[in-house]
Amino acid sequence: MADPAVLDGRRARGDASRSVVLRSATDLASIEGLDGLTIGRLAEESGRSKSSIATLFRGKEGLQLATVAAAREVFVATIVEPARAEPRGLRRLVALLHNALAYSRDRVFPGGCFFAATSADVDSKPGPVNDAVRSALTTWYGYLEAQVRAAVAAGELTIDQDEADRLAFELIALDEAANSRSLLLGDDRPYALAAAGMRSRLLAAGADPALLDGLVGTA
Repeated sequence: MADPAVLDGRRARGDASRSVVLRSATDLASIEGLDGLTIGRLAEESGRSKSSIATLFRGKEGLQLATVAAAREVFVATIVEPARAEPRGLRRLVALLHNALAYSRDRVFPGGCFFAATSADVDSKPGPVNDAVRSALTTWYGYLEAQVRAAVAAGELTIDQDEADRLAFELIALDEAANSRSLLLGDDRPYALAAAGMRSRLLAAGADPALLDGLVGTA
């Protein structure tokens, strides 16, 4: 029977290797999309052998699914978790929007928002990878919508629930437009424009201007 200490050491090395490879995978997919994420391409990018990557992920689909999961962890840690320090409602909503703009602007992934870059690859291709990307995005959209609804319920926004759903859609659209236009033009100005648009929409919905100071699109 193998020594448990030896097995634990092998497992730790395997986990470390997997983490390093996934960092390269998420970066690569944010630029080239999930269709461009193959074992061969990742081996070339990461300096690892094809056989070692194949052993870690057991094929292209396994690699893609692990990459989406890793990107989702980064997304949550960068955008959602810091915002949870704020109370539910408008304050948390403002923190989420600010963090989302910063996540793209600061190029946490070199291709901007990982999910914006990869969703076009899978939106018309049913299967597990499509499901994983869709789940990440619908969870994000739903969480932001919940903060809008909480702000309405708390009287922080003076709109009805139908208007709340539209407001959430518009706020997300501004964030996504800033990401795509900044990447296209190589310019950070879209983030400032998106932040100004978000402030305008929130003010029109009855937000207290003093609670919007944290919503900025520049460093």
